[in-house]
Amino acid sequence: MEFNTRVSEQIGRYLDLATSEIKLTAANMANIDTPGYRAVGMDFEAEMRGAIDGVDRGKAPRPVRIRDVDGLIARPDGNNVSMDHEGLRLAEAQLKFKIGVALLREQNQTLMDAIHADK
Repeated sequence: MEFNTRVSEQIGRYLDLATSEIKLTAANMANIDTPGYRAVGMDFEAEMRGAIDGVDRGKAPRPVRIRDVDGLIARPDGNNVSMDHEGLRLAEAQLKFKIGVALLREQNQTLMDAIHADK
């Protein structure tokens, strides 16, 4: 059984963005020894604002805008990936994902409670 509400659609897009952030971070970590590799990321808040606007207008999700991460120190080989920075980003993205799952679970439970209210 599938329930689609405005809120569940927004949470779904939130989870998609958290997953995208995890994938970007994993790609950065995987390329820590690649000469010339530049760390990439996304502006989660801006992407989420766009996702909410898309839900409100009934639009399909748009691709995530990836950008270079500023403020990282490049090594002599040109690579600027910092494992400390990426570890922090990964932890934040994992927390965002867990929060999204909890919100979606609560949303579904509320709907199920409403359906079974007559019993």
